Amino acid sequence: MMQVDLNCDMGESFGSYKIGADENIITVITSANVACGFHAGDATTMRKTVILAMNHSVSIGAHPGFDDLVGFGRRNMSLSLQEIYDLMIYQIGALNGFVTSEGGVLNHVKPHGALYNMAAKNKGMAEVIAEAVYKVNPELILYGLSGSELIEAGKRIGLRTANEVFADRTYQEDGTLTPRTQEGALIKTEKDAILQVLKMVKQQKVITTNGTEIPIVADTICIHGDGENAVRFAKDIHKALIEDKVIVKSL
Repeated sequence: MMQVDLNCDMGESFGSYKIGADENIITVITSANVACGFHAGDATTMRKTVILAMNHSVSIGAHPGFDDLVGFGRRNMSLSLQEIYDLMIYQIGALNGFVTSEGGVLNHVKPHGALYNMAAKNKGMAEVIAEAVYKVNPELILYGLSGSELIEAGKRIGLRTANEVFADRTYQEDGTLTPRTQEGALIKTEKDAILQVLKMVKQQKVITTNGTEIPIVADTICIHGDGENAVRFAKDIHKALIEDKVIVKSL
């Protein structure tokens, strides 16, 4: 039987501001990517999210992003490769401290937002991100956009990698995600999201915005926890995968 991981970006609340329905969505996912305080989250939120994931036997990953709380880490930033490396080390280390202190084990690292999308195409950025993950712990799994430079960089340095696909995002012909600034970047109905997920998992193909069918590898599926219908999306997709005889399990 086929197997796939179902991951969600979590711990994105900040102080008094609550983002996402973490307590509800945690019951139907297998991996949690926890914001590390730069694009979202704070120390207390990080600790609470780690405990929440551990209580539900959900694998925990670090979700480091650009230092951009105002833009939620979704704005491109011009940093040196050394600065990107340092951002990764700092944030992975911070989350790992909470995981270790609670008796858990950090499972993976998934860059966030603009950092993730830029590293999908930029070989230099991909390599320093992979190097940072490897230097912290070579046993960590590196999550990256399916078939991207980030996946290739992880493989070259000796990391386990996970090709990630998105339930609620549309794709371009080159395999990249449609930028959020463009119309049609988001899939808004459960039906369309489920059809895309099943096609990616079962057939290893996805239909792009211009109708072209391209190959894709799906080791893990992302559902955005801050989406308007995130909980319902997660439950319906989990149910559809099970009904289609796909095992939903963390990597």
